[in-house]
Amino acid sequence: MEIGRRDFFKLSGAATAGGFLIYKALDAETAAAEASLDLHKPIGEGYTVCPYDGSGCGFLVAAEDGKVVNIEGDPDHPVNRGAACAKGASMRQLSADNERRLQKPRYRRAGGTEWEDLEWDEALDMIAEKIKATRDANWMENEGDFISRRTEAIGCLGGAALDNEECYLLSKMMRGLGLVYLEHQARI
Repeated sequence: MEIGRRDFFKLSGAATAGGFLIYKALDAETAAAEASLDLHKPIGEGYTVCPYDGSGCGFLVAAEDGKVVNIEGDPDHPVNRGAACAKGASMRQLSADNERRLQKPRYRRAGGTEWEDLEWDEALDMIAEKIKATRDANWMENEGDFISRRTEAIGCLGGAALDNEECYLLSKMMRGLGLVYLEHQARI
């Protein structure tokens, strides 16, 4: 059977229209199935931005009775599209209502075998005294063409859990104390 030019165009048009109708029917069925699949939790859910590396990833935070019960990447967020780096994925573990998180500083005295809880004021005073004593005992001043005042007895290592603003303030404080050895975990 030979098909003429007009018949070819008629059959092509009919096949295209049929394919389009089938595609629309399947697309409507898929959209209905997706609409019935609700990804939101039945408990209170809010949105937040990851505080760690400054890229602005979005997260969904689920709370129940005023406590965070789940944190996960927001699939609708344009930056991370539901994904989470290791720091972002650990936000739930670092939340204030985590019963396993330490709430007070702990200290083991020299020669001691037991840890003891300290109040924050006492712990910060102890840290400040030790920094001051070490800095004073190892202070260096070089005079020549320029004046260099510093200590090489203390170093500072920033952690990956710090965000950009915290790293900036930490760096300024350490430089103000005269530290030379200032490093960050991300470079190591």
